[in-house]
Formats: sequence, C-alpha cells, structure tokens
Amino acid sequence: MADAASRLTALAEELLSQPLPVRIRAWDGSESGPPDAPVLVIRRRRALRRLLWKPGELGLARAWVAGEIDVEGDLYEALGRLAGLLWERDADDSVHPVRDPRARAFARGLLRLAGPWPPPAPPAEEVRRRSGPLHTRHRDRQAISHHYDVGNDFYALVLGPSLVYSCAYWQDGGTLEEAQRDKLDLVCRKLALQEGDRLLDVGCGWGSMAIHAARHHGARVTGITLSREQAALARKRVADAGLTDRVEIRVQDYRDVHDGPYDAISSIGMAEHVGSVRYREYADDLYALLKPGGRLLNHQIARRPERDEDAYRIDAFIDAYVFPDGELAPLGRTLTLLEEAGFEARDVEALREHYALTLRRWVANLEQHWEQAVRATSPGRARVWRLYMAASALSFEHHQIGVNQILAVRPLDGGASRMPLRARTWTESAGGSGA
Repeated sequence: MADAASRLTALAEELLSQPLPVRIRAWDGSESGPPDAPVLVIRRRRALRRLLWKPGELGLARAWVAGEIDVEGDLYEALGRLAGLLWERDADDSVHPVRDPRARAFARGLLRLAGPWPPPAPPAEEVRRRSGPLHTRHRDRQAISHHYDVGNDFYALVLGPSLVYSCAYWQDGGTLEEAQRDKLDLVCRKLALQEGDRLLDVGCGWGSMAIHAARHHGARVTGITLSREQAALARKRVADAGLTDRVEIRVQDYRDVHDGPYDAISSIGMAEHVGSVRYREYADDLYALLKPGGRLLNHQIARRPERDEDAYRIDAFIDAYVFPDGELAPLGRTLTLLEEAGFEARDVEALREHYALTLRRWVANLEQHWEQAVRATSPGRARVWRLYMAASALSFEHHQIGVNQILAVRPLDGGASRMPLRARTWTESAGGSGA
C-alpha cells in the first residue's frame, strides 16, 4: 500500500478542516506533514482498526499501549500539538461520528487503510470491566491493586529514593529528593505535629510520610493502604529506619479504622480514589477519627468546574489504564463536603506548578531507566506511565487540573479551633528544617 502517510494526512485534514500539526510516518515507510514537527509513528495498520472500533482517546490509548503508535521527537510538544485536535475537540463535540459527513468520510477512508477486520483485543494492561456499584470495599481494593501492585521496583525507578507518589514542594535549584522531603515536612508543620502525637496517614503508600513524621517530629503513626505490595515495602522501610515502635503499617480501608481519636490526619493523594458517591462518608469518617482541636491535611488533585456537573465523565484512558474508578472534583465541592462533615477549613494552598515539575522529573526518571522499567513490569505498563505522566504535566501547566493542600480543623464544642491567630506559622520553617 503506497504512501499511506499522505492518505492518512489528507483524511485527517479533511476531518479537522485544518493542517495536521504533526508529521506522520506510516508502516510502509512513507512520511507526510510538517518537516520540523514531532513525528507520529504508526507502526502497524491494526492501530487504525482500534480507532475505528473505539474512536477518540481510548482507541489511541490502546494503540499506544500496544506499541502500534509512537512519537519520535519531543513527547510534550507532540501532545501539546495534538491536544487541541483530540481532547478539546472531544469536549466540544464539534464533529459527531454519525451525523457529520466529514466523520463518515474519514471512517470510510480509514477502513480502506486499516486492513482485515476484526479489531485486535485490548492490551493486557487494560483493566477488566468491573460490575456492581462504584466504590464498594471490594471494588476499591481491585482498583488500588491495578494501579499500585505493578511492582515496587518499577515505582522506585520512577519516583526515586524518596518513594513519594505525590506532588513535591519545589525551590529553585532543588532536587526531587529535596523537594519531596520539603513537602513531607510542610505537611507535618501544617499539622503542628508534636512529640507523641497520634497521626493517621490515610493512603500511606510506601511509608515515606509515616517515617518522616516519626523520625523528625516524634509522632506515633498509623499508616493505612489497600495495596499489599506497598504495605510490605513500607514495613521493611520502617524496620530499616528503626521505627517499628513508632510506626504501624496496615492493609486497611479507611472505612474500617475505628481506633481513634487521632491528634492529626494526613491524606496525601488518596482522596482522588474515594469517588463522589463516597466523599461525604470519607469526610464523616475522618472527622469522627479526629479529636476535637485536631487537624486534617487533605492533599488532593482538583479539576475545573463543569458548566453541567452531571456531564462530568472520568477520562477514558485514565479509567482504563491508570486509576480505575478515580474521580476528580472541583476544589469548591471538596471544601463544601468537608465543611458539611463538621470541619472548619483554615488554609488552602495551591501547588499546581509544583506538580507539573514533579511529573516532568518522574518522566525523566522513567526515560533514563527505560529498559529496567520494562523489565520490572511490562513494555505496555511502562508506556502507560510515560504517556499519563507527560500528559498530566501538561494538564497542570495549562490550568486544566490543579492540586491543593486543604488544612482543616475539627473545632472544639465551644467553637475554639486551637489555631494561632497568624495561622501560617509553618512558613517560618520553609525548606524542610529538621529533615
């Protein structure tokens, strides 16, 4: 099949009514498009069958994970150029796949290029469809396992020695390890942790927050996670640090914790898994576990509000390959639910740019250790993480999503908060003192 790239370019430009912003290299060796642009490499014709079967993001994602399409050149530039044509166009719904004659013509042309039917099976890395209601204990365990139980060695390569899987807190010229240390210390200072305080770390990951709080602030920490692989490594790290008398790591759902009250609660990058149907329950449970006057630090990714909130849908690629059943909520909605549960919000700090920097550093780690990462998990899984982290970095940079630390308190019965009049006392120790 001669000059497949030119035929694909012509079809795409007719559909989009504008020049294609990337160059295409097809399976037959042909190329078409701007000479200095990133190259979208279509290695196999069956990638087109995936697009015909699942038009839009999911079809492209399956082809990417399977290694049937790739990008040659700057991945961030390629994603930035394609974003306006794919994701923003999907949101605008300006081309209807059935009614629009351009879409029908594109599908017919793609069908002639795509080769024999039927479409290939989804890659093995795609989550199998779940049945039953969202965010039951069983379904949440499955979702967490899909995301986190992919190998501690893989995460160590991506995250670096800190093993912190959330937004770092950057200063100019700092390293990833320093920025993650500073973030952990910022959380501890916002919670005003003192020697002997009981801290519940919800979604404790590989134990980094628990270890930091115990080692540098004298806290007695209970860390909970639904990932058995995380818990196993977290316990080893706690033991290696000589902190088994101060830190307990449990495989436990937040809904099953009943040994309060705690002096403080940290929830860092966990609430995105809770879901809208359970978020008030989550807030109520944390409120009940916290002593009067105790503080909650909720560190959570937020999306921008929709004009019609009922129209919000979980991102197809993220749901299928990264965070099954994960949901993002606008900051205002999160604050409302926390306050409805009884919390008083005392401080909100936006860290959007910090997460973009963190993600770019994780992508660099993955690319630097690519062969090791592939051996630690699978080629498809490594490709999932590279795409999702690079695309997420751009989303943070372009203010499509954000991340916020909400400091809230459970007031005493008379209304006292036990907060200082000048609440931002933690800024006096910026830079991670004591770490």
